[in-house]
Amino acid sequence: MKLSRILAALLLSAISVSSFAQSARVRGEIEKLDNSILTIKTKDATVFHIKLEDTAKVTAMAAASLADISTGKFVGTAARPGSNGQLVALEVHIFPESMRGTGEGHRPMDNENTMTNATVENVVTAVHGRILTLHYKGGEQQVQIPDGVPIVMLSPSDRSALTPGEHVSIRATKQADGSISTARVTVGLNGLVPPL
Repeated sequence: MKLSRILAALLLSAISVSSFAQSARVRGEIEKLDNSILTIKTKDATVFHIKLEDTAKVTAMAAASLADISTGKFVGTAARPGSNGQLVALEVHIFPESMRGTGEGHRPMDNENTMTNATVENVVTAVHGRILTLHYKGGEQQVQIPDGVPIVMLSPSDRSALTPGEHVSIRATKQADGSISTARVTVGLNGLVPPL
C-alpha cells in the first residue's frame, strides 16, 4: 500500500512537470526545503519540486494596512480599470527603502489589469478607501484603494523563512532537462497567503 502511494505521488509529479508551461506562477504551501529543492503543494494538491538557483532571492511578505501607505513610500499595485476609467487596486505591496525602484513603471498584465511600481506622491482619503497618486520615471497614475484590498509589506529575507506550512508565490521556469527552477521566492509570514 505504501509503495502504491509513492508510485501515485511520482506519477502525479511527472504529470505536473510534463504539463508545466515554459514559465508559470506556482502558488502553494511549503512541504519542505531539502538541499535547495523546495517542495510545494498547491491548492489542488499538485506537488512541485522546484530548485532554488544558487543566487535565488527570497522576499518576505507581512500583512499591512492603509495606514502604512504614506507620501514618499515606494509601492507596487496590481489594478484593473474601474467604471470611470480610474485604476482600482487589486492588491498593494509596500516596498522597504532597500527595494526602492524595483520594477519601477506602469505596464500591462493579463485581462486588462496593470502593474504600477512607483512612489506615492499624494494620498487622498475617499469615501471608501483612498486614492493614491503614484509617480514613476516618465509618468504617473492615480489608483483607488478600496476597503478590503490586500495590503502587504515586503522585506528582503533568506532561505530560513522557507519553512513548512508557510505559503509562497514563485515564478518558475522549466529547464531543458525537464526540471523546474526559480530565481525568486515570495513567502508569506505567519500564515499569510501572498495575494495574486
